[in-house]
Amino acid sequence: MLQRQDFYFDLPSELIAQQPPAQRGDSRLLALDGATGQVADQRFSDLLELLRPDDLLVFNDTRVIPARLSGRKASGGRVELLVERVLDEQRALVQIRANRAPKPGSLLVFDAGGTAIVVDRQQDLFEIRVDIDQPLPTWLEQHGRLPLPPYITREPTAHDAERYQTVYARQPGAVAAPTAGLHFDQALLTRISEMGVASTFITLHVGAGTFQPIRMEQITEHVMHAERFAITPETCEQIRATQERGGRVIAVGTTTLRALETASDEQGVPQPGPDETRIFIYPGYRFRCVDALITNFHLPESTLLMLVAAFAGRAAILEAYRHAVAAGYRFFSYGDAMFITRAPHN
Repeated sequence: MLQRQDFYFDLPSELIAQQPPAQRGDSRLLALDGATGQVADQRFSDLLELLRPDDLLVFNDTRVIPARLSGRKASGGRVELLVERVLDEQRALVQIRANRAPKPGSLLVFDAGGTAIVVDRQQDLFEIRVDIDQPLPTWLEQHGRLPLPPYITREPTAHDAERYQTVYARQPGAVAAPTAGLHFDQALLTRISEMGVASTFITLHVGAGTFQPIRMEQITEHVMHAERFAITPETCEQIRATQERGGRVIAVGTTTLRALETASDEQGVPQPGPDETRIFIYPGYRFRCVDALITNFHLPESTLLMLVAAFAGRAAILEAYRHAVAAGYRFFSYGDAMFITRAPHN
């Protein structure tokens, strides 16, 4: 039985990227061959050498919303809210950080103006109903703050508003970026297309639960957070056609992989439509759809590290991570990337 500590690695804090690289794509790429465990140190621009004309790149086109809000309880205590999911024009599921968790019926007063009532509590999340002068999504765009990940220990800047979005972000709803996509600029996307490599999109709205640590020693006891996703019939058809011609389905990011694996039938073809996923992928999982993965480096003992360990093999991933640490790769959202091909038995 796999334990949480089976996915530990030592990460010096100075390798946690606090800023994005000067230019998109100006980052390193560690290529891991899932069949052999061999690694190669490359630049992200070298991705072109790793792609084949019959490949299909699948991107997540979610857009990060300014989901962080500050305010106070009517009783005076300070609160900070992180919107996990907008439910409608007046309601949202949020995380609330406060000295004491507010009870249902509590009144919250936003620094930006307006109020909210705590309607209900759902485990770590609170349902609130807002009293503001605009629909909640519009109001957030004007008054919310960008929710940088907790391991970036600085306040967001105007520069982050552009760099913590992919260049193809279209569908608002995420509270964290699908960070593997941050490396792509329009010039690289054009060069990929000119090679004959096809591209398509899914939408998965990344929730703050992506940063939730595993607290149980037995990883199978962990319950994943729910995330909404949607896959169009056109994308499903592109994937089916790619598989039929012997091409590879390459997920850009673990969010894309989770959506595709959740939606796929036994033949490995995703089915269209909106859905929700709580899929927890760890070693022993048998992949049905995705052949290769572009991803950033993940937190020790995290669900996403377990996902890539399932994809390429735990020993191979941990060895690749040890190599990355020794070679000074930059970690997490603004860090460097990996290109991983699936281990044959997975």
